[in-house]
Amino acid sequence: MIKRYLAIGAAMLMAAGTALAMHCPADMKKIDEALAKNPKLTPAEMTEVKKLRADGEALHKAGKHQESVDTLGKAMKILKI
Repeated sequence: MIKRYLAIGAAMLMAAGTALAMHCPADMKKIDEALAKNPKLTPAEMTEVKKLRADGEALHKAGKHQESVDTLGKAMKILKI
């Protein structure tokens, strides 16, 4: 019985990790599309968005998906998307 619960829990954790991994590229794409439209940002905001975008991609590639989603979310907030 305990093994069954552990197996279910492990499967749920794997599914959550996969869902986050798929979320990062979608967020990066949204940021890239918004940047392509030349948003009205201050130079400081533009620099920050580009840094957050790059950091989010690096975190995604490192397998740190929650940190990537959080970082990309900050960029999206500045872009108002």
